[in-house]
Amino acid sequence: MPRPIKKFVRDKIIKTEWQIAEYCMQSLQNFRSAKPSSYPDQSVYAEYACAEFGLSFVDIDGGSGLLFSVTAASKTIHFGAGRCSWFPQNNATAATLATDKYFTGMILERAGVPTLGGKYFFLHDRHRAHRGEGHERQDALEYLRELGGTAFVKPLMGSRGDFAQVVFDQASLVGYLDEVSKYYDSILIQPVVSGVEYRVFLLDDDVVYTARKYPPTVLGNGALTIRELLAAHNEALRARGLSPAAPGAERDASLDIVLPKGVRWQIPGRMNLSAGGTMVLEAPRSDAALTMAREAARALGLRVAAVDMFTDIAGDPEAIRVIEVNSNPSIRLLEESGRGDLILKIWHHTFSAMELLGV
Repeated sequence: MPRPIKKFVRDKIIKTEWQIAEYCMQSLQNFRSAKPSSYPDQSVYAEYACAEFGLSFVDIDGGSGLLFSVTAASKTIHFGAGRCSWFPQNNATAATLATDKYFTGMILERAGVPTLGGKYFFLHDRHRAHRGEGHERQDALEYLRELGGTAFVKPLMGSRGDFAQVVFDQASLVGYLDEVSKYYDSILIQPVVSGVEYRVFLLDDDVVYTARKYPPTVLGNGALTIRELLAAHNEALRARGLSPAAPGAERDASLDIVLPKGVRWQIPGRMNLSAGGTMVLEAPRSDAALTMAREAARALGLRVAAVDMFTDIAGDPEAIRVIEVNSNPSIRLLEESGRGDLILKIWHHTFSAMELLGV
């Protein structure tokens, strides 16, 4: 079990965060509007939080936002974008374990937290001498047969919903393996599960927010077909470094109809915000989902975690399973929802944990 945070430290952090609503004296939009579109979201939020809490923010990469420092009276902490973590209060081992979806699932199952299960497979022969049998491409095809020929597949250590999709037969899995191997070296194959998808964002045991996920859509204009609208949507995804949505749609003749103006067509598959999905601040119907999220974060030893889960699986309100746990989650939803107070709460937790505040 991860070592618990000392009670007086937790009380100090949480009590201070209850007062966050007294902040928000400045407009987050002012900080956003002054930055180029390529500027990382969390760098914007960090600068905003520094201005609110009286800390010094310095961009040390020529205005890119990719590398910056935050300084209090006698201490400086550095943050970076890309593969760097925005949440240094998560220890490196816990955060790294959470990036591996198979490791995460094994740890959670051992702790009694239900997951979607699945098996991992490698995409290249490189390093084959360092691994055991049963995890190669041919094994992936055999596992697909065990699952009845349909499965959900995604990169083992991917993010943002990249290459997360359903495959319906052996041919589509072979094509998927060929394409995903250009960008990743391993995948996770899981049974297809349907349910209502939620994210629970935690700071220690404190639920900061919950959000329901909805699939992305294309909006009809009365002139373009669904196929053409989907092509434009996928081009935008590629420009952001993400795989296209609804692979295999070229065989679906129903996409050739013109979508009436103002009518939305749901894109099947992943619901990630970065992939065009929609997230709405909304609580699950059952508090059991919140309890399970806390158990998942504790099992991994994470102080900051965004736990993605399915509830109401197959229509059963008691059926809940964790999809994955994010140790370095995006919080752009909070900006889009006008919840700058919660952005400040999250960064206040980070600055306090790093002894930049409240010392």
